[in-house]
Amino acid sequence: MKKLIWGGVIGGVILIIAAFLLGRFAFPNTLPGLPAPEVAEGQRGELGIDKNVNEETIDAYLGRSDAVYRDVRMLEDPGNYEAIGGDSYLSGFVRGFELVPFPYIVNVSGLPDEVGQTYTGKTLYHQHSDGSYTPNYKESLSILEGLFPKDKIIFLMCGGGGYSGMLKNMLVALGWDEDKIYDVGGYWYYGGDNNVDVKRVDDNGQIVYDFYKVPVHEIDFEKLTEN
Repeated sequence: MKKLIWGGVIGGVILIIAAFLLGRFAFPNTLPGLPAPEVAEGQRGELGIDKNVNEETIDAYLGRSDAVYRDVRMLEDPGNYEAIGGDSYLSGFVRGFELVPFPYIVNVSGLPDEVGQTYTGKTLYHQHSDGSYTPNYKESLSILEGLFPKDKIIFLMCGGGGYSGMLKNMLVALGWDEDKIYDVGGYWYYGGDNNVDVKRVDDNGQIVYDFYKVPVHEIDFEKLTEN
């Protein structure tokens, strides 16, 4: 009788393992309730924006316990984003996203001529002309891993899709799993039900930005150790 019981247990375990491996190899890039990352076509694809998980569909993927949501704009970007139909001051964000300014992570290049130059101060990393990255501080990697955990799905958003695409490329180059990172695209094109307005007009007709509403991850460069 004991042999029969143990035989059944072992057989069940084998079936579970086989089912797991079958699913693993049959669907290697899928995550529960998520399509595999797939870059869009055309100009949006050049920015790296995802075809399926983007500004139009992100509401369906909010609130996941296995994910982090990062908006990589600045509260006040020195670049002239109004010149390309956006905003340099953060006017709003999608509920659930937390701000981690991309220009604080690495030096930015390749912006449209109309935008001009963004922030040029201290950054966690320096990107070289060959596309490689060098940490500027001993804590740079640990900070990056804390802000963008490797064991989580990572949803990235910015204003138009440029910063988020650049950051995805950087993370992948530094060892992150590209199949767990989604470039959602740009807040400027978001029309869902989870918008949080930051920009408003007060009683005197003046434009006001309620930045207190925005969850921001600050980087205190003065407390870091330079390499």
